[in-house]
Amino acid sequence: MSSPISTRAELLSNARAATGTCWRVVEAQNQISTAKLTDSADEQHVLELLIEEAKPPVPPECQHLNFLLFTPFRYGAPYPRGSRFRRTGFTPGVYYSSSNSHVAIAELCFHRLLVFAESPDTKWPANAGEYTAFAADYSATRSIDLTTAPFDSRSATWTHPTRYDECQELAELAHTAGVELIKYSSVRDPRHRLNIAILACSAFASPQPGIRQTWRILLGSNGARALCEMPRETLDFNRDAFQADPRIKKVRWVAKARGKRLPAGRF
Repeated sequence: MSSPISTRAELLSNARAATGTCWRVVEAQNQISTAKLTDSADEQHVLELLIEEAKPPVPPECQHLNFLLFTPFRYGAPYPRGSRFRRTGFTPGVYYSSSNSHVAIAELCFHRLLVFAESPDTKWPANAGEYTAFAADYSATRSIDLTTAPFDSRSATWTHPTRYDECQELAELAHTAGVELIKYSSVRDPRHRLNIAILACSAFASPQPGIRQTWRILLGSNGARALCEMPRETLDFNRDAFQADPRIKKVRWVAKARGKRLPAGRF
C-alpha cells in the first residue's frame, strides 16, 4: 500500500481519538429458543450455562463485557468466511456496527438477501424475522476514518462491493499499531453513511449495550421491508437497492411453475 498507510508509524500518525455511539443488529430468538426446550426459568438458566460452556472462550480483555459486545471476539474456531476487515481462518475478531440503526438494518437486509442469491431455489420465508438493534458507546484512543484525508484518496478500494484484500491488509496493520476502531462508508446503505468496525474490546466505553429496538424483516419478491415497533418506522429496500453488488443479481425474485412466472413472497 502506498503512503501514508504503508507502515505502522505512518498509520499511527493519522490515528485520532474517537467517541460516539454505534448500532448493531442480532437475531432476537436466543432466549425464545432455549425456553421452548425447558419447563422452568431455572432449567432454562442451567441449559444456557451449558451452552455457554460449549462455546469458544472469551478473551480475558473482553470478559467484562455483555455477551452482545464480546461475541465477535470469541476465539477457538476459524472464521468461516472472510469479511471486509477480517480474513478467513484464525484471525482477530471484528465488531461490525453502524453509525445509526437505519444503516445497520440496511446491512442486515443486504446479507439476508445474499443468502437467497447464493441459494436461488430457496423459497421466500412465510413470516417476518425478528431482530434486535442495540446501541453501544465507544471511546477509542486510536481510530482511523477512511472517509477523511489521507485515506479518502483510496475510497474506491475501501468500498469495493466484493474485493476485501486491501481492507483486510489495512486491518492487520491497524492491529499491529494498536488502532482500536475504523470508520468507513457503508456500501449497502443508500446514503453511504458511516459504518464502524471495532477491532479491540478496549474501545467500548460501557460494558453494557444501551438503547434497544425490535425490528421485523420481511423478505419477498419485492425486496426487503424492515419495520420497527418503537419508534414506529418502516424502511423499504426494493429489488434495485443492492444491485451494485453483482452477487445480488443472482436472486430469483419470482418463482417458476409449469413454465409460468408466478409471484412469490410478496409483502
